[in-house]
Amino acid sequence: MSNGSSLLTLRAFQHTLRISVPTVFDALTGRLTAERCDARLRDWGETLVAITGTHLDVSGRENIPREACVVMSNHQSISDIPILYAAIPPSLRLRMVTKAELFRVPVWGRAMRLAGFIPINRGNRQSAISSLEIAKRDMAAGTFIWIAPEGTRSRDGAILPLKKGGFILARDTGCPILPVVLDGSRLVVPPDVPRTCHGQRVRVSFGKPIATAGRSIEEVMAEVRLAIDPARREARAATVLAGAGG
Repeated sequence: MSNGSSLLTLRAFQHTLRISVPTVFDALTGRLTAERCDARLRDWGETLVAITGTHLDVSGRENIPREACVVMSNHQSISDIPILYAAIPPSLRLRMVTKAELFRVPVWGRAMRLAGFIPINRGNRQSAISSLEIAKRDMAAGTFIWIAPEGTRSRDGAILPLKKGGFILARDTGCPILPVVLDGSRLVVPPDVPRTCHGQRVRVSFGKPIATAGRSIEEVMAEVRLAIDPARREARAATVLAGAGG
């Protein structure tokens, strides 16, 4: 890992601590609020995007519904999290359902839990059901719940098989799914490579909400899979450009 990449990774770690420690302290002193967490998460995302020199190209914000829904994106990198927080409108309260292992990280894991992130243990059915019940409660209070339905990062950018948990959540709440395409984030922090890369371009595209009421989970899963696939987005863009050129 180069010195420049090492410095970027260290700065990202330091900034993550910078928002985690005050979150834990606020909880201990009874001053923690959802609004404070919202502001810190947005600051965290925007600062990490700036630190890494990532160029964000965001489109489709007009597709975001006013009412809370299930947000689903493809998953290319750990950098997906700060990138999406930097891309969403300031008024949107977003929390993530993510793997329970992250909550064991000292300070950061505690801060995530206090901020309203929801741990899920997919290997334990009862635990997973409990996590989805928490997500339902939070959505009823106006929180958008973000789930990466692949369950883990794609190593090559291709969409992996989707897990059903988030689709069950959407079905049970009757809420639509907001599809999001993250394209290029795996170049910021490549999977399985301990380095952070500077100056990458990442496209974040919010698609039109996908209805879930009265539809089978399998049907919705198929539609979401197409909607969050970066390769399909690229193919559509190429078709539009070809048509314009003709």
